[in-house]
Amino acid sequence: MNTTTAPGPTAPAPGRAPHEPPPAAAISLRGVTKHYGQVRAVQDLDLEIGHGEIVALLGPNGAGKSTAMEMMVGLAGPDTGAVRVLGADPVTATRTGLIGAMLQAGALLPDQKVRAMLQMLHALQAHPMPLADAVEQAAVGDLLTRRIGALSGGEAQRVRFAIALLGDPQVLLLDEPTVGMDVGARRAFWDQMRAVAATGRTIVFATHHLEEAEREAARVVVMDRGHVVADGTGAEISAIVAGRVITLRGAGPEQLAQLPGVESAGVDETDPGRVRAVCSDSDAALAALFTGPLAEDVHEVLVSAPGLEEAFLHITDHTDPDDPEGAQR
Repeated sequence: MNTTTAPGPTAPAPGRAPHEPPPAAAISLRGVTKHYGQVRAVQDLDLEIGHGEIVALLGPNGAGKSTAMEMMVGLAGPDTGAVRVLGADPVTATRTGLIGAMLQAGALLPDQKVRAMLQMLHALQAHPMPLADAVEQAAVGDLLTRRIGALSGGEAQRVRFAIALLGDPQVLLLDEPTVGMDVGARRAFWDQMRAVAATGRTIVFATHHLEEAEREAARVVVMDRGHVVADGTGAEISAIVAGRVITLRGAGPEQLAQLPGVESAGVDETDPGRVRAVCSDSDAALAALFTGPLAEDVHEVLVSAPGLEEAFLHITDHTDPDDPEGAQR
């Protein structure tokens, strides 16, 4: 399932002579370990991301995603191992604008107007993108006269995206980029992101919206307990799970969970009006559904192969009593 991408052309990094060949990877983590006291955040992590790749980084809380991203931008250093960004150490890569980050908890100045803050940060960049281009690509033109403290969560995320673009980075890290956005704003954000990706930048994003990962990323990396536990396309990872998925309207998750052949049921994240049931035996579940008390109420019944959501839950399931590391750290 592991995938590799051949290195593509890239502009020389600041400080790199034009005749020097570009590094083999945009981002490289080799044998990286990071502890916070007794807590193991990342353990012997190996991850390589090629030039121009769009990679979704998934994992449950505590999997090590945020720690890995913090090390990529130099906010944390590994206890052991090496992290490189376009051949440079992460601090240098961040300082020279090789890498830009949109961090979920990135601090903003609430009393500043958006235009003033962007102008201030733009002046600090070593190799800035034209400010007008960053404003256009992040779609924040309508926010420039607003005070940051008055922005909604989704609007603040758009401003963080503009900040990440100011240094004209070759690599973009996005930590939960659509948190606080409604469905329409999320779709608009990814429309903008596709345009940015089309310029050849390497993009790595962490998200809890698994349909975003499945739709937007050519490669999905799943982390759990500080390790990479799956790495491939969304389709390759989804193929881990057997069975079928039934989605429908007119019944609740608790009702579907009682049907024979149903392993689990819940609300469909992409459409809260639908219920989604993962089945080991979809024929038995459908037979009981259409001959039982729910038959008159259910409608818009669809049967499909399992997707990334089911694979993710399967891969990161810690309920095996024989697993000595089953407890989440």
